[in-house]
Amino acid sequence: MAAVTQTAPRRVETERPQRSLWGDAWRRLIDSSAGRIGLAMTVLLILLALFINLLLPYNPARDRNLRLRLQPPSMLMDQPTQQRLKVDTWSYPFGTDELGRNLFVRVLHGAPISLTVGIFSVAFAVFFGALLGMVAGYVGGWVDNVAVGIMDIMLSFPSILLAIAITTAASGPDTFSTRIFNSLATVPGIGRVLDQQLFNAMIAVGIVEIPIFGRITRATVIALRNQEFVTAARATGVTGNRILFRHILPNSLAPLLVQATLTMATAIISVAALGFLGLGAQPPRPEWGTMLAGARDYVVQGKWWYPAFPGLAIIITVLGFNLLG
Repeated sequence: MAAVTQTAPRRVETERPQRSLWGDAWRRLIDSSAGRIGLAMTVLLILLALFINLLLPYNPARDRNLRLRLQPPSMLMDQPTQQRLKVDTWSYPFGTDELGRNLFVRVLHGAPISLTVGIFSVAFAVFFGALLGMVAGYVGGWVDNVAVGIMDIMLSFPSILLAIAITTAASGPDTFSTRIFNSLATVPGIGRVLDQQLFNAMIAVGIVEIPIFGRITRATVIALRNQEFVTAARATGVTGNRILFRHILPNSLAPLLVQATLTMATAIISVAALGFLGLGAQPPRPEWGTMLAGARDYVVQGKWWYPAFPGLAIIITVLGFNLLG
């Protein structure tokens, strides 16, 4: 009788489904609690900026009621005060400022201004910084030395001081920045969000952030320019521009995207700081930094709600972008 041989059961390897680069990034994002919180906060801010004018129309030039000057949040008022001022509990949930303007409405309408300034300044910095870093890292030699020297000089100055200098230099009736803004002001909706001084601040913040993206891109290009796929592309006669933009730049996007998200928070703080110093948005435009500048004279008088809510809006926005980054 022939012996029956038994083979040990073998483990069947199941092939894992391959995820794309963006699919893997999305999975990592939603698996992180900080990432989910940051994403939710950022999405809410974007939705608020997009639809606030439809949900709550506001004209800052007409919002004035001196009878309600520097009143606390209406929910903190007692019943006789509410009856005397003819307000209900939810009329002024954030209180009013020195001109009797509704702080709740002004803080909400500050969101599209801060988001627009942050996006445009970061996009400006990413474009020119990545371009400078790619050229410096790929060409090398004296071009790299000059580019690195320029970036080092810019990084040697405090960012807010350099932004103040650029904003001041860009101010004037016939500067290059003024001519650009006058051209952009013809686009519908631009004048509602930006004014000349805020545009100068946005460009200044973008220029200040260029070296950060330039250094990141340069380091990535130097690490990639001698890789086999770049050498193979060069051997087949592919031009330098195509190698840079078709092969090297896509592999440099990951650190750029992370840094761009983090720089959004820095840009919003910097523009708010310039507004606080009087170099950003001009009254009555409801920009958070400008609102803090108007509130500083009333802090010692116990009007805590005036600086508290614009400052809280800045904190929440910056925290959301930092968690997302």
